[in-house]
Amino acid sequence: MILEETLAEIVVKAVKTLYDIDTEKANIQLQKTRKEFAGDVTVVTFSFVKQARKSPEILGKELGEYICQNFPLVSEFNVIKGFLNLTINVSYWLEKLEEIDAEEKYGFVSQTEKSPLVMVEYSSPNTNKPLHLGHIRNNLLGFSLSEILKANGNNVVKTNIVNDRGIHICKSMLAWQKFGNNATPDSLNVKGDHLVGDFYVKFDKEYKRQIADLIATGVSEEEAKRNAPLMIEAQEMLRAWEAGDAEVRNLWQKMNEWVYGGFDETYRRLGVDFDKIYYESDTYLEGKSKVEEGLKKGVFYRREDGSVWADLTAEGLDEKLLLRADGTSVYMTQDIGTAKLRFEDFSIDKMVYVVGNEQNYHFQVLSILLDKLGFKWGKDLVHFSYGMVELPEGKMKSREGTVVDADDLMDEMIATAKETSNELGKLDNCSIEEIENITRMIGLGALKYFILKVDPRKNMTFDPKESIDFNGNTGPFIQYTYARIKSVLRKAEEQGILLNGDVEKNLKISEKESGLIQLLVDFPDVVRLAGKEYSPSVIANYTYDLVKEYNQFYHDFSILKEENEQLRSFRLLLSKNVAKVVKLAMSLLGIEVPERM
Repeated sequence: MILEETLAEIVVKAVKTLYDIDTEKANIQLQKTRKEFAGDVTVVTFSFVKQARKSPEILGKELGEYICQNFPLVSEFNVIKGFLNLTINVSYWLEKLEEIDAEEKYGFVSQTEKSPLVMVEYSSPNTNKPLHLGHIRNNLLGFSLSEILKANGNNVVKTNIVNDRGIHICKSMLAWQKFGNNATPDSLNVKGDHLVGDFYVKFDKEYKRQIADLIATGVSEEEAKRNAPLMIEAQEMLRAWEAGDAEVRNLWQKMNEWVYGGFDETYRRLGVDFDKIYYESDTYLEGKSKVEEGLKKGVFYRREDGSVWADLTAEGLDEKLLLRADGTSVYMTQDIGTAKLRFEDFSIDKMVYVVGNEQNYHFQVLSILLDKLGFKWGKDLVHFSYGMVELPEGKMKSREGTVVDADDLMDEMIATAKETSNELGKLDNCSIEEIENITRMIGLGALKYFILKVDPRKNMTFDPKESIDFNGNTGPFIQYTYARIKSVLRKAEEQGILLNGDVEKNLKISEKESGLIQLLVDFPDVVRLAGKEYSPSVIANYTYDLVKEYNQFYHDFSILKEENEQLRSFRLLLSKNVAKVVKLAMSLLGIEVPERM
């Protein structure tokens, strides 16, 4: 922050002049003044006490007096033990407000051709079921992180790896063959991903029934699971798929197309997208060839049974299987193949995988293997590890059909938003079309904000009712504040009150107004921090703090009825730029803000 750099220079000069102490700017400890004390920035003076041979209180007083007398930037000070609290001249904050107003994409760094290329992988669905609540958190985190990285000046490629092969896919295919009666999404008027997911659940129910029947004949549970006819048929289907059987491949392609159509619809509603989609059915063979290459170079080794392994004991890990004895691949092999294709497609500088924390070890190993195979970004790949999300009722299980479907959840959120808004009278005087659009924004905004405001590393419980509240740390509260500001600005225009970016520099403003400008000034640093820590929650909670402070200002001060023309113009300019920063911040979370509510 420029202000802190300037103040550090001032303190360096002051301690040199007063006490002949030589120090560097980096040694000056500055922090925001705590709310219970007067001031904007605090200088921690304890490090100078011994050399100056002064008590903390006297040293602080002498420093404060010298700074106020020699540097107009600081208007007054107070000392609390070893803490020198400095109040910055109001004219500085008013100048900063004008600068903020002049910058359309305030706080964002523009990309250039020389900007680093960061690839972000998120979503990673299986084609045997629709997207669920866990996918929602993954998609929202991945999309938001991509927007934050772009705002930090990176070129970003958003990618998705679709898990479209394996035994789980064959389970849905087999169930459709046996119980589907040639049903299609069109014939049943359902989304394709839902249709395929229903057959995955149907397989599991029939499979469990067969296991129970076998156990009743006296065989063990383990043997029953292995010998259940349905599972044997699914495994045969998988072998046929891998052998390229035309009939199996055609069914696989048809059912996958149903699923992709459903996925696309869900992604559109959720407001997320991708620049490039990869498919495991393409990447697993690439992975096998890359492992064979590593085998020839001595990076991996082959055991007597023909399986291929990586020995990572030197890195403090264990040995990792890469190809089974029968030559089939494992997930690690597929990820290596996907990396190979991505590196051929893009000159990646950094790779970010948005995957749940149950895969921490997997990505620790993948990083080492990619580095050994020569991928320049392998060693520094980022596993954006996030916690699980549950509903108040507990965990979800795909096979049992108890998963919270993403489409159903979005429908519920929008319906709840409409009901709540009507009860509060928020939609009075709105047309039917406006009501539909606004309640969609509120419902999805509530869902997204509630998930993104939580530190991504933590497990969380998503409470739909709590998320839709128009008060507190919620999306609707922020959206309503934005709409409130836009309403004030519209009324000002209707009344012929011109809004310009010039502010009288000697204008006296309140501490609350000065504090709001300071929050706006913080926004670029907040964007940088969110990018550095890979944390959308930093943006979310900053936005809540900004809106909360604005609402207190709105309650305590008149805007349109203010008689002082300069003060009224300033408050409108301040409101306009609070709204601008709120909209920019919410865009980083993938959340729309309505112009009226």
